[in-house]
Amino acid sequence: MRPAVRPAMRPAERAHDAASMWDITTPSRRGRLPGVSMAGFRARTTDLVDLGVVPYPAVTVAVDLGDEPIVVDDFSGGQRSGSVVVGLASGGVRGRGRGIECLQMRLSPPVAHAVLGPCAELSTTVVSLEDLWGRAAARTQEQLRAAGSWDDRFAIAEAALVRRYEAGRAVEPEVAFVWGQMVTNLGGVRIEPLAAEVGWSRKRLWSRFRAQIGLHPKRAAQLVRFDHAAHRLAAGHTASRVAAEVGYVDQSHLHRDVMAFAGVTPTAVAAAPWLAVDDVAWAAPAYLSTS
Repeated sequence: MRPAVRPAMRPAERAHDAASMWDITTPSRRGRLPGVSMAGFRARTTDLVDLGVVPYPAVTVAVDLGDEPIVVDDFSGGQRSGSVVVGLASGGVRGRGRGIECLQMRLSPPVAHAVLGPCAELSTTVVSLEDLWGRAAARTQEQLRAAGSWDDRFAIAEAALVRRYEAGRAVEPEVAFVWGQMVTNLGGVRIEPLAAEVGWSRKRLWSRFRAQIGLHPKRAAQLVRFDHAAHRLAAGHTASRVAAEVGYVDQSHLHRDVMAFAGVTPTAVAAAPWLAVDDVAWAAPAYLSTS
């Protein structure tokens, strides 16, 4: 007899299936830093979890709190374990481990610049948190492990971010403004008028934005648009409808953009477990705040 063919799962079913893998906790109060979102993840299984990461318009800091280290592979074949920082457009990244428990923080690029330093070197890669924070990374991780509740953990993490934000260097107001316009318009902006609006040449904006945000302006706008499209696909909208409504020339244009950022087709992005938990863990996206 031929094995029964399981019907294709609808988006809501996929989301429920993926979300059921995790206990997800979010802060019970609004944080002090705009542009920061946090969530706590604890796997409900000790089986191996292997997830591809969908690029996102924020820098992700994952603090590993489990008994076994999380292993993260990047697109170039590099590998990190433990607590890591995932750059803005880091496609092809996979995380895997057993009994995963971690605290994830999503930082809007202007916040990440102050907290982690200039983001140019972080834009398309994965680095160890210890490489950026030194011994403070280990101290923060120890405090988080010893905390009695997730709310305590969120408070500890927020305090660490606030200290670094206040001691760090803010992005230039012009750069923050341009980023904010990209976010407000879901990536549907033209760079030359924005440069003129802030009184900069196109060349100066290109250079300063890339140094402080981590991507050149056109690529950053494309990433914001891609994120909007990816979530529309995950919600069950067809690729043709998403292409038309999000601002792509046609469906082929959407396909090329999705492949460029995520390394998979729109159909695969629509089914990505990484996106399925977003409505639970990231109800207020970090990148929506510009400061």
